[in-house]
Amino acid sequence: MPRFSVIVPAYKVQAYLTACLESVLSQSYEDLELIAVDDRSPDACGEIIDEFAARDPRVRAVHLARNKGLGPARNAGAAEATGDYLLFLDGDDTLTPHALRAIADRLKETGEPDVLVHDHALVDRSGERVRDTFAAQLTEQGPAPFRLEDRPGLLRVSAAAWNKAYRREFVEREGLSFPAGHYPDLPWTYPVLMAAESIATLDRVCVHHRRHRGAEPLGAAGHFDLFDQYDRVFAYVEQCPELARWRPVLFHRTLDHLWAVFAERDRLPRGIRAEFLRRARAHHRAHRTPGHPVPARSWPRHTVIRLGLYRTHRLAELARRFGRGAARPAVRLAGSLHTAALRLHYRVQRRLPLREDRAVFAAYGGRGHSCNPGALEEAFRAFAPHIRTAWIARPEHHHTIPTATRRIRPGTAAYWAALARSKYLVDNTDFDRRLVKRPGQILLQTQHGTPLKHMGLDLQERPAAAGDLDFEAMLRGVDQWDYLLSPNRHTTLTWERVYPGRYTMLPYGQPRNDVFQRATSEDVRWLRASLGIPEGSVAVLYAPTHRDFCRTQRTTLDLDRLVRRLGPRFVVLARAHHRHGGPLVSPATARVIDVTDHPSVESLCLASDALVTDYSSLMFDYAGLDRPIVIHATADDWAAYEAARGTYFDLRSFPPGAVARSEDELIDIFATGHWRGSRSTQLRSAFRERFCPYDDGRAAERVVRHVVLGETEVPPVIPLAERHPVPSAAAALDRPPLATVPRPAAETPLTETH
Repeated sequence: MPRFSVIVPAYKVQAYLTACLESVLSQSYEDLELIAVDDRSPDACGEIIDEFAARDPRVRAVHLARNKGLGPARNAGAAEATGDYLLFLDGDDTLTPHALRAIADRLKETGEPDVLVHDHALVDRSGERVRDTFAAQLTEQGPAPFRLEDRPGLLRVSAAAWNKAYRREFVEREGLSFPAGHYPDLPWTYPVLMAAESIATLDRVCVHHRRHRGAEPLGAAGHFDLFDQYDRVFAYVEQCPELARWRPVLFHRTLDHLWAVFAERDRLPRGIRAEFLRRARAHHRAHRTPGHPVPARSWPRHTVIRLGLYRTHRLAELARRFGRGAARPAVRLAGSLHTAALRLHYRVQRRLPLREDRAVFAAYGGRGHSCNPGALEEAFRAFAPHIRTAWIARPEHHHTIPTATRRIRPGTAAYWAALARSKYLVDNTDFDRRLVKRPGQILLQTQHGTPLKHMGLDLQERPAAAGDLDFEAMLRGVDQWDYLLSPNRHTTLTWERVYPGRYTMLPYGQPRNDVFQRATSEDVRWLRASLGIPEGSVAVLYAPTHRDFCRTQRTTLDLDRLVRRLGPRFVVLARAHHRHGGPLVSPATARVIDVTDHPSVESLCLASDALVTDYSSLMFDYAGLDRPIVIHATADDWAAYEAARGTYFDLRSFPPGAVARSEDELIDIFATGHWRGSRSTQLRSAFRERFCPYDDGRAAERVVRHVVLGETEVPPVIPLAERHPVPSAAAALDRPPLATVPRPAAETPLTETH
């Protein structure tokens, strides 16, 4: 008997069905059966299902004699199921990697509940994923399992069949099944939650549910089916007197759903909107429970439904639309005048004298005080205090800017005045393309790391990674550079080739890494405490790179599983790339701490004991700390990255430490202590020697003394052997912490000896 029966009905989803079935069969938890139901689909769904059944014995094909609809198709699959738990997927949905393993672990932790509710993300046509609005209801804090009366907020989570796992014995005992119709999830979900004697939650996205598929419109019958399905829910409550307390809650939930359908302009055909509201009014009268007041936030829409105020609502809607339409031309005119005024202001400012005592800094296109420009801004104030500094950043990043530094918002009059009149311009990307560099201005380009991936002109052969990069505009920007920083010989040779220009190369090191040589053990202790890292634990910083050739970003590691396998001594600091668009984990837990929004990646490096990454240039900076680095790069992922983005050398052949080609290998590297073993130390030493020759803690000082103060003799570089970066917290432990991972019968080969 398998642990899970995953039931997938399929109808007109041939374009997505293969990905759906593969997402189930590729799960790391393999104790499952996949029951794929062909609901007499007119496309190739039936053939696809048969192909999967022929090559994998876990797949069972069910072909219906006629099209019955989603609900009956699910029932047909459930009738064939033999697993302990049932899961339902639509034919164009997918399970996330390791979802079944996480579900299985949570079921075991919570004592085999009747129902486990997990999270999901909605996926639109562009591939963008949006997590459920009420995901906070899925917190795993508090006692588990529980009953619905202990956590009534679960009724606000999407009433869907595919965001839960159901104990098969419970479903059969209660006689639960799906009805026919367009909304079969409603009379399934609410009875399931009300009847369950034990419920648990899993705060993890396990399903990607596709929406806006371009399917045929429901039409009047489809939308009016909503009333019939809610009638079934209330009929179920009537049959079970002990459930009467849920009637007011269901009533308000029903009206909110009806309003959501009615208020969405493109959802209901115009010709049936009045009739839909009349049916909603009748529904209100039939199921209202006297004595239960309407919440204040819901009162306006409930009133429209209760009184059937279609014309009133229509007039209010037209008035709002007219107001917005009349305002648009005025807004456009005001915007045009504002832009013209700023252009004139910039031209006037360029004709005024340069301010020799002004320097303006920026990083990552308007983000906060960080990276090499941030370190240089501090060095300007320390070694050239006569220079007044300003930082360009969007308002949400102003809290990161030191109080002694002027804050400037992009696109404002102050912004254009600073670009026009400041003598020193410092950035790690490119300033505004409309910048006109004046005689006497000095533009210092710092870049933001040692290049592993192809950059600049080399991207001409990598269109997927280059995207809409304008190479001519890029070269015009390079022509404005006066100085370009380099941390090592590899970078110098690369920059001169991919960014050809007349600038002066400054092989002085990375200013952002100076803090690694200056920080103390007390600084490390304070940083760890501020991040909530338990004392005595090993903090692993996980920082994957950005894949600009991919439309959506996803992590290749199951971080929850990683910390479970490694045991309580380990915590993970999860840091997404600044272009990732969101955190790597949501929500964070006590042992997987999201640090994506932390303003200083250097502070995260200091607080951590080891780095796990794939191809991020952070590895070159972290090597300067002389702390363990583990590369996680699967063969397929490396091949895809190399093909799409291109790399300047094979990282697997010259790594900064151990290399894991799978998640299990990564766990094994930490479990055995190889992450900090002698071989890893040798690899890191060779890596440091090649890529960290100048990062001795005085890079920023050298830049300021040469560029600002005009000194020809700058402080000499301290040799590697004489540098003493602050040790990690784990280095002070009496013995290396070992993970609580059961050892396999056969030794897993390690791949750090390339």
